[in-house]
Amino acid sequence: MLKKTKHFLRAHGVDYEKEHVNPLIVPEKVYVLKFGKKGEKLNNRFIVDHTYTWTGRIRINKIILRLHGQHHPREFNSETDLLLYLKKHAKSFAKANA
Repeated sequence: MLKKTKHFLRAHGVDYEKEHVNPLIVPEKVYVLKFGKKGEKLNNRFIVDHTYTWTGRIRINKIILRLHGQHHPREFNSETDLLLYLKKHAKSFAKANA
């Protein structure tokens, strides 16, 4: 999941860590991808709410990008929307790691 996003992060030298969370109350599954600058805490995260279709395929309901200290996170409907946003702001990733 989020294969293209992981490639983007690796290409820009950003560390990340992934984990699955299964909430007890809601039927959606949650996938969390924490990321941050090299050598620092992984304060930023992508939160992916997804379900499985009856054929077993993963359906992404929404992707939430929550940056460190952000009060109103950005929501995306698909990974392509997320990648367009990340490519627009790629300079901030390059500056942070240079």
